[in-house]
Amino acid sequence: MIMRVVALGHPTLRKIAVDIDKDYPKLDELIENMFATMYHTEGVGLAAPQINRSIRLFIIDAAPFKEQHPETDNFKEVFINAQIVETDGDEWSFSEGCLSIPNINEEVQRPTRVLLRYENVEGEKIEKWFDGIIARIIQHEYDHLEGKLFIDHISSLRKVLLKRKIKSIIDGTVKTDHRMIFAPKKRK
Repeated sequence: MIMRVVALGHPTLRKIAVDIDKDYPKLDELIENMFATMYHTEGVGLAAPQINRSIRLFIIDAAPFKEQHPETDNFKEVFINAQIVETDGDEWSFSEGCLSIPNINEEVQRPTRVLLRYENVEGEKIEKWFDGIIARIIQHEYDHLEGKLFIDHISSLRKVLLKRKIKSIIDGTVKTDHRMIFAPKKRK
Protein backbone atom coordinates (compact mmCIF):
# COMPACT_ATOMS: atom_id res chain seq x y z
CA MET A 1 0.00 0.00 0.00
CA ILE A 2 1.25 3.46 -0.91
CA MET A 3 1.26 5.66 2.18
CA ARG A 4 0.97 9.43 2.41
CA VAL A 5 4.19 11.31 3.18
CA VAL A 6 4.29 13.82 6.04
CA ALA A 7 5.17 17.33 4.87
CA LEU A 8 7.47 19.93 6.38
CA GLY A 9 5.59 21.75 9.13
CA HIS A 10 3.91 18.63 10.50
CA PRO A 11 4.86 18.10 14.18
CA THR A 12 5.76 14.41 13.70
CA LEU A 13 8.84 15.42 11.69
CA ARG A 14 10.27 17.30 14.68
CA LYS A 15 9.77 14.58 17.31
CA ILE A 16 12.58 12.31 18.46
CA ALA A 17 11.49 8.81 17.45
CA VAL A 18 11.27 5.95 19.97
CA ASP A 19 12.78 2.46 19.86
CA ILE A 20 10.59 -0.48 18.96
CA ASP A 21 10.86 -4.19 19.73
CA LYS A 22 10.44 -7.23 17.49
CA ASP A 23 6.76 -7.46 18.48
CA TYR A 24 5.86 -4.06 17.04
CA PRO A 25 2.38 -4.54 15.49
CA LYS A 26 2.44 -5.49 11.79
CA LEU A 27 6.11 -4.53 11.40
CA ASP A 28 6.61 -6.65 8.25
CA GLU A 29 3.57 -5.06 6.62
CA LEU A 30 4.74 -1.57 7.62
CA ILE A 31 8.19 -2.18 6.09
CA GLU A 32 6.62 -3.54 2.90
CA ASN A 33 4.37 -0.46 2.67
CA MET A 34 7.34 1.83 3.29
CA PHE A 35 9.27 0.25 0.39
CA ALA A 36 6.19 0.53 -1.86
CA THR A 37 5.83 4.20 -0.91
CA MET A 38 9.54 4.92 -1.40
CA TYR A 39 9.56 3.31 -4.87
CA HIS A 40 6.32 5.08 -5.86
CA THR A 41 7.81 8.46 -4.90
CA GLU A 42 11.20 7.62 -6.48
CA GLY A 43 13.10 8.03 -3.23
CA VAL A 44 16.21 6.17 -2.08
CA GLY A 45 15.31 6.20 1.60
CA LEU A 46 12.30 6.65 3.84
CA ALA A 47 12.08 7.05 7.61
CA ALA A 48 9.03 6.09 9.67
CA PRO A 49 8.43 9.69 10.86
CA GLN A 50 7.87 10.56 7.20
CA ILE A 51 4.80 8.30 7.18
CA ASN A 52 3.59 9.67 10.52
CA ARG A 53 5.09 6.95 12.75
CA SER A 54 7.45 8.35 15.38
CA ILE A 55 9.51 5.15 15.65
CA ARG A 56 13.20 4.42 15.02
CA LEU A 57 12.86 2.71 11.64
CA PHE A 58 14.16 3.65 8.22
CA ILE A 59 14.71 1.88 4.92
CA ILE A 60 17.15 2.40 2.06
CA ASP A 61 17.45 1.14 -1.49
CA ALA A 62 20.42 3.00 -2.98
CA ALA A 63 20.28 1.29 -6.40
CA PRO A 64 19.30 4.51 -8.27
CA PHE A 65 22.84 5.78 -7.59
CA LYS A 66 24.57 2.67 -9.03
CA GLU A 67 25.70 4.34 -12.28
CA GLN A 68 27.76 7.00 -10.45
CA HIS A 69 28.36 4.93 -7.28
CA PRO A 70 28.70 1.20 -8.10
CA GLU A 71 28.83 0.28 -4.39
CA THR A 72 25.12 1.12 -4.16
CA ASP A 73 24.07 -1.66 -6.54
CA ASN A 74 21.99 -4.16 -4.54
CA PHE A 75 22.25 -2.07 -1.36
CA LYS A 76 18.80 -2.49 0.15
CA GLU A 77 18.47 -2.51 3.94
CA VAL A 78 16.11 -2.01 6.85
CA PHE A 79 17.45 -0.18 9.91
CA ILE A 80 15.65 -0.58 13.24
CA ASN A 81 16.54 1.33 16.44
CA ALA A 82 19.54 2.92 14.73
CA GLN A 83 22.07 4.97 16.67
CA ILE A 84 25.03 6.79 15.14
CA VAL A 85 28.06 5.79 17.21
CA GLU A 86 30.65 7.86 15.37
CA THR A 87 31.29 9.81 12.18
CA ASP A 88 34.63 10.13 10.44
CA GLY A 89 36.27 11.61 7.37
CA ASP A 90 36.19 14.96 5.67
CA GLU A 91 32.82 16.56 5.13
CA TRP A 92 31.70 16.67 1.52
CA SER A 93 28.90 18.46 -0.24
CA PHE A 94 26.07 16.76 -2.10
CA SER A 95 22.69 17.96 -3.34
CA GLU A 96 20.01 16.43 -1.12
CA GLY A 97 16.26 16.36 -1.47
CA CYS A 98 13.52 14.90 0.70
CA LEU A 99 10.07 13.46 0.07
CA SER A 100 8.79 15.54 3.01
CA ILE A 101 10.20 18.74 1.48
CA PRO A 102 9.17 18.45 -2.19
CA ASN A 103 10.69 20.56 -4.94
CA ILE A 104 13.69 21.67 -2.87
CA ASN A 105 17.22 20.33 -3.32
CA GLU A 106 20.18 21.88 -1.55
CA GLU A 107 23.87 21.23 -1.05
CA VAL A 108 24.50 19.68 2.37
CA GLN A 109 27.85 18.96 4.02
CA ARG A 110 28.15 15.59 5.79
CA PRO A 111 31.03 13.39 6.98
CA THR A 112 32.27 10.68 4.61
CA ARG A 113 31.83 7.76 7.01
CA VAL A 114 29.38 6.74 9.72
CA LEU A 115 29.49 3.97 12.32
CA LEU A 116 25.92 2.80 12.91
CA ARG A 117 24.51 0.48 15.55
CA TYR A 118 21.13 -0.98 14.56
CA GLU A 119 18.98 -4.08 14.29
CA ASN A 120 17.99 -5.72 11.03
CA VAL A 121 14.58 -7.29 10.28
CA GLU A 122 15.71 -10.59 11.82
CA GLY A 123 16.42 -8.77 15.09
CA GLU A 124 20.20 -9.18 14.81
CA LYS A 125 22.19 -6.39 16.46
CA ILE A 126 24.75 -4.95 14.05
CA GLU A 127 27.48 -2.31 14.37
CA LYS A 128 28.98 -1.38 11.04
CA TRP A 129 30.84 1.38 9.18
CA PHE A 130 29.27 2.80 6.03
CA ASP A 131 31.07 5.03 3.52
CA GLY A 132 30.37 7.54 0.78
CA ILE A 133 26.90 7.93 -0.68
CA ILE A 134 25.49 5.14 1.51
CA ALA A 135 26.79 6.93 4.63
CA ARG A 136 25.13 10.12 3.36
CA ILE A 137 21.75 8.45 2.82
CA ILE A 138 21.97 6.88 6.28
CA GLN A 139 22.76 10.24 7.89
CA HIS A 140 19.86 11.88 6.04
CA GLU A 141 17.37 9.21 7.13
CA TYR A 142 18.82 9.08 10.65
CA ASP A 143 18.22 12.81 10.99
CA HIS A 144 14.48 12.09 10.63
CA LEU A 145 14.66 9.84 13.72
CA GLU A 146 16.20 12.75 15.63
CA GLY A 147 13.59 15.30 14.53
CA LYS A 148 15.96 16.96 12.06
CA LEU A 149 15.66 17.74 8.36
CA PHE A 150 18.25 18.34 5.66
CA ILE A 151 17.29 22.02 5.51
CA ASP A 152 18.54 22.34 9.10
CA HIS A 153 22.04 21.90 7.62
CA ILE A 154 21.83 24.78 5.14
CA SER A 155 22.75 28.41 5.77
CA SER A 156 20.30 31.02 7.05
CA LEU A 157 20.75 32.91 3.79
CA ARG A 158 19.67 29.85 1.73
CA LYS A 159 16.62 29.45 3.99
CA VAL A 160 15.67 33.08 3.36
CA LEU A 161 15.99 32.53 -0.40
CA LEU A 162 13.78 29.42 -0.11
CA LYS A 163 11.21 31.10 2.12
CA ARG A 164 8.39 31.09 -0.46
CA LYS A 165 8.90 27.43 -1.37
CA ILE A 166 9.10 26.43 2.31
CA LYS A 167 5.92 28.38 3.06
CA SER A 168 4.05 26.62 0.23
CA ILE A 169 4.93 23.25 1.78
CA ILE A 170 3.96 24.29 5.30
CA ASP A 171 0.70 25.84 4.01
CA GLY A 172 -0.12 22.71 1.98
CA THR A 173 -0.26 24.53 -1.36
CA VAL A 174 2.81 22.84 -2.88
CA LYS A 175 2.24 20.74 -6.00
CA THR A 176 3.62 17.18 -5.69
CA ASP A 177 3.40 13.89 -7.51
CA HIS A 178 2.68 12.04 -4.25
CA ARG A 179 -0.02 12.27 -1.61
CA MET A 180 1.00 14.13 1.52
CA ILE A 181 -0.10 14.80 5.10
CA PHE A 182 0.21 18.49 5.84
CA ALA A 183 0.39 20.19 9.23
CA PRO A 184 -2.95 20.82 10.88
CA LYS A 185 -4.22 24.33 10.12
CA LYS A 186 -3.87 26.73 13.03
CA ARG A 187 -7.03 28.35 14.25
CA LYS A 188 -7.09 32.13 14.20
